[in-house]
Order: sequence, then C-alpha cells, then structure tokens
Amino acid sequence: MKPRNDETYTKIALTSLSAMVAETSTFPIDLTKTRLQLHGESLSSTRSTTAFRVAAEIVRRDGPLGLYKGLSPAILRHLFYTPIRIVGYEHLRNAVDGHDSVSLTGKALVGGISGVIAQVVASPADLVKVRMQADGRMVSQGLQSRYSGTFDALNKIIRTEGFRGLWKGVFPNVQRAFLVNMGELACYDHAKYFVIQNQICGDNIYSHTLASIMSGLAATALSCPADVVKTRMMNQAVSKEGKSMYNNSYDCLVKTVRVEGLRALWKGFFPTWARLGPWQFVFWVSYEKFRELAGLSSF
Repeated sequence: MKPRNDETYTKIALTSLSAMVAETSTFPIDLTKTRLQLHGESLSSTRSTTAFRVAAEIVRRDGPLGLYKGLSPAILRHLFYTPIRIVGYEHLRNAVDGHDSVSLTGKALVGGISGVIAQVVASPADLVKVRMQADGRMVSQGLQSRYSGTFDALNKIIRTEGFRGLWKGVFPNVQRAFLVNMGELACYDHAKYFVIQNQICGDNIYSHTLASIMSGLAATALSCPADVVKTRMMNQAVSKEGKSMYNNSYDCLVKTVRVEGLRALWKGFFPTWARLGPWQFVFWVSYEKFRELAGLSSF
C-alpha cells in the first residue's frame, strides 16, 4: 500500500500526463470553437459561418499547423488546472462521505468547487491561450499578430495591462469552470458508478466511454453560455484610451444577446461538445488505465 502523499503525487502526475494527451488530440477542435465564438463580435462579421468553414479557413491561410496555434499555453494550463480539479474532487468527495454514499447533488457541488479553485490558479495560462488562438483570426483579417509566443504574450499583457491583467475574465472563467466541472466530474463519477452497479458492464473501457459521453453532454449544455462570455471577455484588450468593448461579464452577456440573439450564447455548442466528448474519452480512458498500471484503485 502506497503512503497517502506518494499516492497523491502519483495521481497529480497521471492527471497531467492524461490531460496533455487529451489536449493535444483535440486542440484543433478547441481552436475552431474559439474562432467560431468570436465570429460576430465585429460589425463587419455579418455573414453566418459554420465550424467546418472556420476550420477550412484556418488550414487555407495558415496550413495544418495553424490548427495548433496556442497549444503551448493550453498544455501549460492543464499542468495546473487538471490535477487540481481532478485530484481535488477525489479528495473532497472522499472527505465528505466516501465514494459510494455521496449523492449526485453532493458530487455536483464538490465538482464545482474543485473546478473554481483550479480555474483561479490556471486563469493566466487560459488567457494567453485564448489570445493566441484569436491572433490567427486577426492575421486572416490583414491585422498584425499581437504575440510571437507564450512568454511574449505574458510579458506584453503584464506590461500593458498590469499583473492583474493576467486574470482578465477570471469571473466568467470561474463561472464556466463551476458549471463544466459540476457537469463533467459529477456526471462521469455518477454515470460510471450507475453502469457498474447495475451490471451494464464492468469497470473497464466500456463503462469509461459511456460515462465520458454523458459527462461531455452535461458539461457542454451547462457551460456553453459562460464559455462564450469568457472567450469574449478574455480576448478583448484595453485600447490606448483605456476603454474596452465590455465592462464586465454581465455587460458582455447583454450586448451579445442584444446584437446576435439568445442563440449566440450557444455559439460553438457542437464543436464544444465534439471536443469535450473526445477529450473526455481520451482523458478518462488514459487516466483510468494509468491508475491501473500504477497500482491505484479506479477513480
């Protein structure tokens, strides 16, 4: 039996590794989703578009590698975000009342709390990721790229917007993290337990796949509006006059609905779900397998 601290460190390492594999596999879909959510922000972007058109335009202008613009800060983000929320959730769940006796509501609350803590820590990396993803869109419009890389982005944001600027959009980010993890972690945990307890299948790749599909749908439906607001808030930069497009997340929400309609809050729903589904499948199957190889119990 491993000491508790060693077991925790092992889980942190395994979540980071699994998240890196999942993020690299699904990043092009995430980039497409971000560009799609930003479409319509500019008054000149009146023509409707689709995820396929956005992805095709990226490849046409930047080549296949253009689909991976912003990958490095995305990986950096997951080195902090995923271990905190996954390992934190497991510890909180077990501390509350044990794995088997925690209700779905309790798991949802625990998942939301662990997601909030993780997102506050990882928010600067998330900001850089969104800015770099949006940079490609600016270049396609004939504008100059704002950043040459991850560290250049961090340096310029701190210099022009202050250290607190790294946490721009943290409030909608935290809202999204609460909803995503409430849906993802609680639904995966509960769905897997339900499948195994009802002997639909054992604790194997089949139950992990079913649970990841359910959690992906739940997380996407709950989080998409907050994700749109988060993306737009984090992408905006302060002008020389000190003005910005949105005053706060509520102002962004109101302006988005007023200009583009209520459906705009679910812009990027299908690419978001198309990413969350494969992401969670790759992550959970990898993580559960890594835990098994490391001699740890199932999540």
